[in-house]
Amino acid sequence: MTTSGGTRHLLAECTSREVGAARPMLIVPLGAVEQHGPHLPLDTDTRIAMAVALAAAESLRKQGHGVVTAPAISYGASGEHEGFAGTVSIGTEALERLLIEYGRSASGWAERIVFVNGHGGNVQAARAAVDRLEYEGRSAGWVPCAPWEGETGLPAADAHAGRIETSLLLHLAPDLVRRELAEQGDTRPLRDVLPELREAGVAGVSPNGVLGDPTGATAAEGARLLEAIVRAVVARITGEDA
Repeated sequence: MTTSGGTRHLLAECTSREVGAARPMLIVPLGAVEQHGPHLPLDTDTRIAMAVALAAAESLRKQGHGVVTAPAISYGASGEHEGFAGTVSIGTEALERLLIEYGRSASGWAERIVFVNGHGGNVQAARAAVDRLEYEGRSAGWVPCAPWEGETGLPAADAHAGRIETSLLLHLAPDLVRRELAEQGDTRPLRDVLPELREAGVAGVSPNGVLGDPTGATAAEGARLLEAIVRAVVARITGEDA
């Protein structure tokens, strides 16, 4: 989409005529507002999803795809974090309905809709919503903000506010990381924690809200992680992982 000011790639900055003429692929960052330990901001998942979506969209454009990036959907299904102040969860059912209605509306002018999900608690809703949209004949998909398995070289016990997310935030928004407050939480693999997590929430498993150990995080590692995540997301969107 080209205007007198140049090519615009953010949906919020486009005009109706521009997107209508282009029929672009629409990339929609999907995040959450929830606790991320004592050291990371509440919008960590949304901030990461937005950064991944923007970088993936840029890579897709270089491949010749017409792509615009939507404003982030900032609230998700975060019930497991309800024991911590600041968390705002709309639940799986409401999120699923939101994504379905979002997809139905945007598919009137977008060639394809892809939700780029930054929060694990949103997976059930994203999967169900995309299944419904596809059943209705609309082109939709979702991808996680995650690299290929094993590519990080980091421990598997790093599910929330640990080294991965802390490194990413040190790269993306270092001023928002309270490094002096970063501390180890529950470092068991997620598969070992899940039964207890489902029963008692994150607060019942880790009093500080951390699942992992953020103390070794670095901005340089965050930059490498972001590149790995974007490569995987682009490959998933274009079907290279099929």
